[in-house]
Amino acid sequence: MSNKAVYGIASSHSQAEQVVRDLKNAGFSSNDVSVLFPDKEGTRDFAHEQHTKAPEGAATGAGAGGVLGGGLGWLVGIGALAIPGLGPFVAAGPIMAALSGAAIGATVGGVSGALIGMGIPELEAKQYEGKLRAGNILLSVHTENGDEITRAKKIFEAANVTDISSTSESKAPKSERTPNVR
Repeated sequence: MSNKAVYGIASSHSQAEQVVRDLKNAGFSSNDVSVLFPDKEGTRDFAHEQHTKAPEGAATGAGAGGVLGGGLGWLVGIGALAIPGLGPFVAAGPIMAALSGAAIGATVGGVSGALIGMGIPELEAKQYEGKLRAGNILLSVHTENGDEITRAKKIFEAANVTDISSTSESKAPKSERTPNVR
């Protein structure tokens, strides 16, 4: 997996599911796509069965929230976790490993610490954490090259994802720079 990634904020579960479907259809690997969102309702929003299973040992509490289906059922490592100071979250993909591995969330500062560890500048990581606190959904896709970064950004933009950024950029998320107009 590359250390380059594209990140953005979805405002609804349906928007996040559409982005994940579009990434899948564009040939991105389920191992490279991540989602992170507050578990406000025990994942009931995604509890419809799609013949998917949460991988064994994904995280403590993963069984309590049910199995995610729909567009997100394709993702790897789906599980529930508690982030100190933030509460329960549902995560999938590489971000799940970053948050659950080596207790990084507890020792480095919750979601911000994990995002910083994944290569996001501190200011952006704190902005994303604020958006998550407000109930939004963080999406990311790890990429191998500039072409994949461009394709992923186009998918995010087409779905009206906000705060689009990549670890190859060293500036604020796109919505902080200019409106998302193309």
